[in-house]
Amino acid sequence: MKLDILVFAVHPDDAELGCSGTILKHIALGKKVGIVDFTRGELGTRGSAEIRDEEAAESAKILGLHARENLRLKDGFFRNDEAHQLEVIKMVRKYQPEIILTNALHDRHPDHGRAGDLANDAIFLSGLRRIETTLDGQKQAPWRPRLVLQYIQDRYIEPDILVDITEVMEQKIASIRAFKTQFDSPDNSEPQTYISSPEFLEAVISRAREFGKSIGATYAEGFTSRKLLGVANLFDLR
Repeated sequence: MKLDILVFAVHPDDAELGCSGTILKHIALGKKVGIVDFTRGELGTRGSAEIRDEEAAESAKILGLHARENLRLKDGFFRNDEAHQLEVIKMVRKYQPEIILTNALHDRHPDHGRAGDLANDAIFLSGLRRIETTLDGQKQAPWRPRLVLQYIQDRYIEPDILVDITEVMEQKIASIRAFKTQFDSPDNSEPQTYISSPEFLEAVISRAREFGKSIGATYAEGFTSRKLLGVANLFDLR
């Protein structure tokens, strides 16, 4: 299946927190969008890898994703090396997206920045025809998307572009809350974590409000770009 947008996320729930509003908005516009999670988040304090699998599947239904899969890389210990890059390259070539969204290039969790670098390096290498990969016994063709953006996660990073997500904000929150073991849940008796407090989700909403205010919207999501962005028409900007 060819996708219009492919999202790489090192942990299940990263995409929901960072760019699910943008995902929802583009699916509503008729675009095909999928997520590839790098790990199962098995080092998380709460829940388990198996539960996270179920939560990710539930979130995928809420978002209306056209595809979601997990590379099952080792949470916390994956590396930006040839073996891992080849696994990511296979996904780029499998889905042939026009746009890829990846983890932030630096953040509170060290996995985020490392995953962002891994994705960016693999995306470039995916366009080189002398790097050969196969999937299900079939040789893959080179592919490089026309645009790569990084979504903003825990730490504030000044965005290069903002996407108005006002009309899908409630669905965004619903997709986050699908990860019941990870976020605020009064029935969960497991140890409290940085992201399980009510204040964490409030901060996510506040960030969206802050970004939205900058473009005259109620809510927005921010992205960074390693290259300059351009438009054909100044009236497309707001």
